[in-house]
Amino acid sequence: MKKLLFITAIIFSCLSVKIADAQVHFSLGVNIGSQPDWGPVGYDRANYYYMPDIDAYYDVPAHQYVYSENNVWVHRAYLPVRYRNYDMYHGYKVVVNDRNPWERHNVYHTRYASYRGRRDQAIIRDSRDARYQNHWHDNGNHFGQGNGRGDRGDHGDRGGRGDHGGGHGDHGDHGGHGDH
Repeated sequence: MKKLLFITAIIFSCLSVKIADAQVHFSLGVNIGSQPDWGPVGYDRANYYYMPDIDAYYDVPAHQYVYSENNVWVHRAYLPVRYRNYDMYHGYKVVVNDRNPWERHNVYHTRYASYRGRRDQAIIRDSRDARYQNHWHDNGNHFGQGNGRGDRGDHGDRGGRGDHGGGHGDHGDHGGHGDH
């Protein structure tokens, strides 16, 4: 009887490890469906977007903005009033897949300073790629409408998806770079 209980416990432990492994693997996999409409195209997975224009981050899985407030990094569902005129649909976003990128903010701030003011990035809302079809809006042209600032007034997140554009060989989650 003790052997049977012992064997059952071992089997149960192995199954628990397999289930946990599958959950971790899934969390590291594709998250196209949770990326906002204003996010850059071309990424199957994006944990964070760094936005050089406002020197802030967007946490894709948590749907929260991360920015410095009185020298402390805060996580909020909205951007502060000082960014009320920032256009999420036209501002440049860098995909960052590091954990807690604000802890190495000086690296991202320096590395992507030259991307401030760029407005040439393709975004999910405007992509015809079938991977983003759940972002197409039924308005006759399969593309979203709006002022590009979200549906929450000055600071909203429209819940879109994105990447920071293709063709920039040294950027993005295309292997070998590990930070975006």
